[in-house]
Amino acid sequence: MTQDEMQRQRIESICAVGLRVGALSGVDPGALTFCFETAVSDTPLTGAKLEVEFVPARGRCRSCGHEFEAEDFLFLCSKCDSRDVDMLTGQELDIVYLSKP
Repeated sequence: MTQDEMQRQRIESICAVGLRVGALSGVDPGALTFCFETAVSDTPLTGAKLEVEFVPARGRCRSCGHEFEAEDFLFLCSKCDSRDVDMLTGQELDIVYLSKP
């Protein structure tokens, strides 16, 4: 949220930003948290915390319908060993909420 948007919505400060980060998003939550703290210093967001919810990679097998959590980037149905899988979660990179003090 830019300073202009904060002014438009008459928000003076934010104490927390909630973010949903998927396992397949390519984003390292630790690095993102560090960068956030650096990026908000000396801005109206100074002191705001980044609250990260990690979302595991989950898939659904097109062959048998089984839903499973993909581990180690192995997109193989844990029930029938099919590779014909639709990914359900894991690609998220979403702002979920902004908390005002």
